[in-house]
Amino acid sequence: MPGLYIGSTTGYSGKNMIVMGLGLRLQKDGFNVGYMKPVGAMPVEIEGKLGDDDALFVQDVLGLDADPEDVTPVVVTQDFKVKAFNGKVEGLVDAIGEKYALVSEDRDVTLVAGSGSMYSGKYCDTDAVTVIRKLGIKTVIIDRFQKELKYDYLAVMKEALGDQLLGVILNDIPPHFMDEVNQLLAPFLEKRGIKVLGVIPRDPLMGAIKVGDLADRLGGKIISAHNKSDRVVESFLIGTMQVENFMTHFRKKKNSAIIVGGDRSDVQLVALEGDCPCLVLTGNLYPNDIILTRSEVLETPIIMVREDTYSVAKKMDSILSRHKLRDAIKIKQGADLVANNIDFQYIKKELGLE
Repeated sequence: MPGLYIGSTTGYSGKNMIVMGLGLRLQKDGFNVGYMKPVGAMPVEIEGKLGDDDALFVQDVLGLDADPEDVTPVVVTQDFKVKAFNGKVEGLVDAIGEKYALVSEDRDVTLVAGSGSMYSGKYCDTDAVTVIRKLGIKTVIIDRFQKELKYDYLAVMKEALGDQLLGVILNDIPPHFMDEVNQLLAPFLEKRGIKVLGVIPRDPLMGAIKVGDLADRLGGKIISAHNKSDRVVESFLIGTMQVENFMTHFRKKKNSAIIVGGDRSDVQLVALEGDCPCLVLTGNLYPNDIILTRSEVLETPIIMVREDTYSVAKKMDSILSRHKLRDAIKIKQGADLVANNIDFQYIKKELGLE
């Protein structure tokens, strides 16, 4: 039965979004879809069996219930890594092949999700290229925009995989870079025999996070308006400038958390009155009573953290770029982005589904 491996040039590139979007669309088109994640890096025990947390989540979204040990035959724990580095694990890719035969049985198509980049797992011979060759299936590689696209990497992957590379998906492309992608990079890739299956535009909602989750990830605590911890943060703004300059930037940044020192009540008040989703106060400093009162009245949560403003901003940037796709609204939005921006007809034709 046909299979499709979904890999990426780096971790956190949108593999789960693409897998779920492809799976839901193929199911809607009437196909019996299987799913597998050969190597898992998020160990979780399910009824006494070791599996991968992401794989469990994707199975749930796709309405599947295969045995977690079949879906993810290799789960990377600390104990596993110790054994692997000491050369005490072997035959892993053969085990993956056996489990693939099980999960793909009686399926029209099986989606195989990668973990990390295309070379992740090379230390124990479970990297994407090795697995793809073992399974003999086609491959889609996701390249997420992070300052630039990794066109050299994609060219190397074409040389490594040949005809097994079905195509690439360029993900999270910001508006200012879209012309360069369409007019320069996509034609370049096509000339190298690399089919561009889709260009997915940046969507602020996909990188958004709830205030309550943000507080947990920052290691802080919400000190006011606790009932609004489900408000959504899409970006952030650092409030270290003078109030007049801050207001100019603030008006352009909707749904932005404001990171500001706990002693900057002037900026805090402007942010609250401007309906920001939350304040993140740094330096472990409590705000004054006026700020706390306005926070409660306007129902804008305040998160207090110990670290300095620069450290919190760096952490926030990482969180927003790597926050996992778990909310129902984000799953639907991700599925819509995939459905509207990927060449499904070409994929189905290449997989023999038409």
